[in-house]
This record gives sequence, C-alpha cells and structure tokens, in this order.
Amino acid sequence: MLPSQSYVNISFFQPPAFLMIGIPGLEAIHGWISMPFSAMYTVALTGNCLILLAVRRTPSLHQPMYYFLSMLALTDVGLTLSTLPTTLAVLWFDYRLISFNACLVQMFFLHSFSVMESSVLLAMSFDRFVAISNPLHYAAVLTNNVIIKIGLAIVARATLCLFPVPFLIKRLNFCPGNNFLSHSFCFHADVMRKACADIIINIHYGLYVVVSTGGIDSLLIVLSYTLILYIVVGLASPRERTRALNTCVSHILAVFVFFIPGITMSMIHRFGRHLPHIVRALVAYVYLMVPPVLNPIIYSVKSKPIREAMLRILRVKGQG
Repeated sequence: MLPSQSYVNISFFQPPAFLMIGIPGLEAIHGWISMPFSAMYTVALTGNCLILLAVRRTPSLHQPMYYFLSMLALTDVGLTLSTLPTTLAVLWFDYRLISFNACLVQMFFLHSFSVMESSVLLAMSFDRFVAISNPLHYAAVLTNNVIIKIGLAIVARATLCLFPVPFLIKRLNFCPGNNFLSHSFCFHADVMRKACADIIINIHYGLYVVVSTGGIDSLLIVLSYTLILYIVVGLASPRERTRALNTCVSHILAVFVFFIPGITMSMIHRFGRHLPHIVRALVAYVYLMVPPVLNPIIYSVKSKPIREAMLRILRVKGQG
C-alpha cells in the first residue's frame, strides 16, 4: 500500500450530527429524571401562558408594568421551547442525535432568548424607577408606542448580538469522533470546545456578548435600584416607603433567579474546567429552566392583580 493511501487527509471536517449526553453520569436513570423535568416544563409553559392571557383579557392590566411582565413571560416561553424538544427526546426516548445545522439553530434561539430575558429585566427596572420617581407622569413617559419601541429594541439587540455566533461555529474544523455534547441541548461554550481549531475568536466574542448584555444589564439594574432606594428613603411616610418597595419585590426576585445562575454558569465555563461534567450540566439546566418556572410563581404570589386575573381564566376554563 502506498503511504499516501494509508490515511485519509481531512483538511476540514464538520460532524453531520452531535450526540447529546443529557446529564453526564446519570444516563441510567434518565427515565426517572424525565418526570421532574416534564413537570418543570409543564409549569413553565402553563404559568407563562396564563400570564399572557391574563394581561390580554384584563383591561385593568393594560399598564406598562404588566406589558413588560408579558414580555418576560413571552421570553420565558421562547426559552423553554428552545430546549424542550431535545431535552425530552433524550430523557424520554433516549434519542441523542441532533444534526449540525439544527444544533446551530437551537444555539442561536437559546442564547437569543437568554439575552432578551436580561434586556426585559433591565426594562422592568426602568419601569419601576419611572413609576416611583415620577408617578404622576408614569403613563405619559411609558406610552404604548414607547413600550413597543423598547420591545423591538430588545429583539433587535439579541438578534444582532447572536447572529454571528452560528457562523463563528460554522467556520471551525472539528475532530472526527469528538461530537459528544455535555447537555441535552446545544450550548455555545460546549459546542465550540469540540473543535480541533483555534477557538480564541469564539471565546472573545462569547465574552463580549456576556459582558455587553448581561454584564451591562446587571450593572444598570443595580444603578436603577440605587436611585430607587435614594428616592424611597426621601419619602416622608413609612407607609409610602413600604408600598413603593413592595412594588419592586417581584422584579428583584426575578433578577436574582436569572442572574445568579447565569453568572455562576459563566464563571464555571471559563474557570471551572476541572469540575465534573455533571456540575456544569446541572448549573446550565438551572440557568435555563428555573427562571421560566419560578417567574410565574413569583408574580402570581406577589402581585394580587395578576393572581386574580389568572384565577379568573382558570375558572372560565374549568366551567367551559
């Protein structure tokens, strides 16, 4: 045999599909794990759809605060649907394959909805600042046209930030046989590390997206609440101070639920490579699944108008 025939020189290779592991080390009990995952997906979709219906069908909720809450619920629905098909396919049917291009599409939408959620939480903090600092002109500042423009800006920001990501992955050369993903979905940090090429551009661009979206958003949210606290402390009546702060509790909880797992996951992917794969996988699941589950619960418990509107819809559905 000629030396040139003893091997195949592959100058550029991309796997036709990736193999999703699911939860590393727990493959044997995926059937049992699928039950709490299915329950979480059900709660997330049901709760957020109920919020959307409640705001749409209740005229008294046609206010800026609840419009922004609808944006949050819609983003949570999108984030949930981004991971649901592949996650349940792995856990229910042990179907682990996802084509290369489908993986890139899922990656784009997954990260886009994550950026949108960060942006919506920032917009909600601005809404609380306007409502507390200038309550008499609240409706005049946040008109329907302004809210629509904010919503469009949120979508445009996420789309522009994440549009290059699939193409940055597409240009990479991958190693044959190295197509195992540590999750049941396509996560940018996971996919790019399967390449045999230099991924420094991907790393730097990923860091840029994280800092320019979640990093800036979190700082601006902290700034908003610093200003809100300064205004609230200046209120004469303790009752007014308490009432003003109570309107922020739900949003503060939603911010913690989203940003704490997000920051933890970013730190682990950059500095925690020595950690077991199961730790990184579980943190990613918490980041992507817990906010859509908890946000409807938080707002239904802390917001009486939302809770009553959701209960009315459920009663109508039950009677129907």
